Amino acid sequence: MSRLLLEGARLPGAPEAVDVLVADGVVAEVVPHGAPTTPPDGDGPRVERIPVSGRWIVPGLHDRHVHLSQWAMVTRRVDLAGVGSAAAAVELVRTAIDAGAPEVIGFGYRDGLWADATTSAALDAVSGDVPVVLVAADLHACWINTAAARRHGVDVPGDGILREGDCFRLVRELDDVADDMLDGWVADAAVAAAARGVVGVTDYEMRWNRDDWARRAADGRFPLRVAFGVYPQHLDRAIDEGLRTGAIVGGTGGLVTVGGAKVITDGSLNTRTAWCFDPYPGLEDDEHPFGIATVPYDELVPLMRRAHEGGLIPAVHAIGDQANARVLDAFEEVGCRGSVEHAQLLRHDDVARFARLGIIASVQPEHAMDDRDVADRYWTGRTDRAFMLAELQAAGVELALGSDAPVAPLDPWVAIAAAVGRTRDGREPWHPEQAIDVRAALAASTGGTGAEVRVGARADLTVVELDPYAASVERLRTMPVAATLMGGRLTHDTIR
Repeated sequence: MSRLLLEGARLPGAPEAVDVLVADGVVAEVVPHGAPTTPPDGDGPRVERIPVSGRWIVPGLHDRHVHLSQWAMVTRRVDLAGVGSAAAAVELVRTAIDAGAPEVIGFGYRDGLWADATTSAALDAVSGDVPVVLVAADLHACWINTAAARRHGVDVPGDGILREGDCFRLVRELDDVADDMLDGWVADAAVAAAARGVVGVTDYEMRWNRDDWARRAADGRFPLRVAFGVYPQHLDRAIDEGLRTGAIVGGTGGLVTVGGAKVITDGSLNTRTAWCFDPYPGLEDDEHPFGIATVPYDELVPLMRRAHEGGLIPAVHAIGDQANARVLDAFEEVGCRGSVEHAQLLRHDDVARFARLGIIASVQPEHAMDDRDVADRYWTGRTDRAFMLAELQAAGVELALGSDAPVAPLDPWVAIAAAVGRTRDGREPWHPEQAIDVRAALAASTGGTGAEVRVGARADLTVVELDPYAASVERLRTMPVAATLMGGRLTHDTIR
């Protein structure tokens, strides 16, 4: 039996110091600091002592929605975050090509408020025969030049933008990196996540993920627990091979499990393809003024039913209010539980349906900070119904917080701060009536464990330098993490 004693710790909101005993990967006891454990320290197996020295211990953090391979690739792409115009993005492309880049792959532009328009011709003018693919921050659009269109065998429209399915197909080709190289990048990203207190993620890469994760966690030492999603193109294969939500993938030391069956039913706000009841202002004459229903209802219900009957819990992407309403209709018709991924714009009546149907709202609070100005423009008059965390919580809906990395950083403290403060960069809080308190935000960030360290729970723990319940929103966002334990194994340690 392995035993680890975290000495002199504090629990959030409690003044008294405690010792936390971990035995065989489980929280065995929480006793007043200095009190004997059972069996007494000298009578059992050797106890490894870690002086926590007044730091605070919370349950290990989970990010319930990531694209881990894409997150791992972000630092290796041209950074377009904060670019304020199409012309400025073109200049970054020009700089990369002048530096000798054989191709340019960029990530992170948000064009919803740009005054100038994107065109493939603008990219062509600075790139010539060098392929250029610029991926939007929301992952639902790519701006490409003629050379990239030729390389990838796609037709490029005049504005140079591929949206939704066309974009997803091209991004999958960009992600086709040699296994050893991609695994190394993912390992680096996982170590960085552990340094922010993360013990687990739900990965929604659009590929057959079982083999990737079995390979990465084969030695049982990977620093994260991973649940991977299954997309419609792989659904039959997953069911035929016996994958069931919650099942452990063999040979991974219990670190990798099967997640849900992911379906994307609409687009996104920044791409103006989220499916809404009201048209987007200024786009009334557009081909899709209400956004796009990417999976029609008569296809969605059979997909969800097939997943449910095959033992895979549906995890359905819906951002616009019409998409959310139809997804709830589908959950009710199929008669199963699951999650709605994003749930950004809702009708008030549909909040009650979330609760009645037992559907988890898997939300990304930092998106509200990224999207507030775009929402004010394109969801004008409706933003009181956007990112309704408080109303969902009050209705009894289970919240699960995440990042959608690389759309937002893979850092639960960023999500917690956004959920609690509804602000960033010193701005006034945006719809503060929809904020939730830090205890609720923390509970929604621990993969169902709750906000408290509990005896008998798995010893997935995060040690932080500040009391989360007393920290300001700004300090929550940058919370210093001293150590992370996964099943009692240190995956990040600055204490010793």
